[in-house]
Amino acid sequence: MSNDEGPLNHLIRMLAGLPGLGNRSARRIALHLLGKRAGMMIPLADALKKAAEEIKECPECGNLDMIQPCNICRNPARDRAKICVVAQVSDLWALERTGAYKGLYHVLGGLLSALDGIGPEDLKIPRLVARSENEEVQEIILALSATVDGQSTAHYIADHLDTASLNVTRLAHGMPVGGELDYLDDGTITTALKSRRTA
Repeated sequence: MSNDEGPLNHLIRMLAGLPGLGNRSARRIALHLLGKRAGMMIPLADALKKAAEEIKECPECGNLDMIQPCNICRNPARDRAKICVVAQVSDLWALERTGAYKGLYHVLGGLLSALDGIGPEDLKIPRLVARSENEEVQEIILALSATVDGQSTAHYIADHLDTASLNVTRLAHGMPVGGELDYLDDGTITTALKSRRTA
């Protein structure tokens, strides 16, 4: 923080650094918080401090939790034969929301990206390979986005796993539930055609 930057400008600059926020949104939020100091700003500051101190990354899967290993990894009811690979914790939360998956997870911490300078050494791929060598593990599910970066990451991981002893699968891509053909892009329709199954 520079000497000539006051606390308000510093707050705005910090808020503007958050994903999805620009300077204008950051200014609005800062003014809103300052207008509700006791009811919102001070409790938010306390919540941020508590989260920073108490929430940790699970050493097993990379999930965020207050305990290590996290609640998912330590849950004896989870299917330890399956590991679902996701890019970020938000993807793990999205899958958990469905209640459809009962196995374990592995959070990579991002995707391979030549443009952003993110290589294999920047992700938790070596840890995944080590986990996949556990005799209990029978399937690795690559739940990565259908983008160029997501697919190149999936290919890289599949190439580095011992597929002789593992079933490496990917999420199906194609038409979303309730989707109408007329509104879908060409890539989605093409993928849906290639992924078709018996009716």
